[in-house]
Amino acid sequence: MPSPLILLVDDDESLAMLLEDSLRREGYEPRSCGDVAHAEQELADHSFEVILLDIMLPDRSGFEFCAELRNRGIQIPVLMLTARGDVTDRVTGLRIGADDYLPKPFEVPELLARIEALRRRAGQNGRPDTGLFEFGDVCVNLYSRSVSRSGQPIELSRREFQMLSHLIRNRGRVVLRDELLRAVWGYRALPYTRTVDVHMWQLRRKLEADPQEPRFLRTVHGTGYLFACESNR
Repeated sequence: MPSPLILLVDDDESLAMLLEDSLRREGYEPRSCGDVAHAEQELADHSFEVILLDIMLPDRSGFEFCAELRNRGIQIPVLMLTARGDVTDRVTGLRIGADDYLPKPFEVPELLARIEALRRRAGQNGRPDTGLFEFGDVCVNLYSRSVSRSGQPIELSRREFQMLSHLIRNRGRVVLRDELLRAVWGYRALPYTRTVDVHMWQLRRKLEADPQEPRFLRTVHGTGYLFACESNR
């Protein structure tokens, strides 16, 4: 049976080496990287059970990366590791989707206990998160941000993919246009715009068998959109 994979994202090389040794002794297979760019590649290549994520990273903040993972529908448990241990940071981390928070310095046995707790909780919630979602003849990989239809790659723009992943994450619920403008485009003030409708048409054209009569990407007139599919791989 393969060892559980743990992704460690921290640019402190000394700490990373210490944690890698400790995790291996406990039967885990750790993979460490010092920035978000390499973490993205690891997520595209492997299925992890837990992510250990530092807040202060050289290319992007851990907060931003965690929020993006959740917006893409990736639900791997995230344990934030940081030297910034004030209450505001802890609350921010939990609100954007982190599952637990451990300020530095910490004792390795406590970290290992928290990892085990997160794994148990994830196991109770159902199957492991593979990052794959299928509907009709379409397969979406939320880790690598790739989409295929009948086995053939489909190219989506960055906004199209963000919009699709937000709808998948909120499947079965009506998503308001204003919500999409905030989540995908980052609008605070909400001007009148046809941006959402234009991107929805492009998604239907690329992913629906009949864009005029969509099966999955449905319009709720006067309100927003509904992703009508519950079948996650």
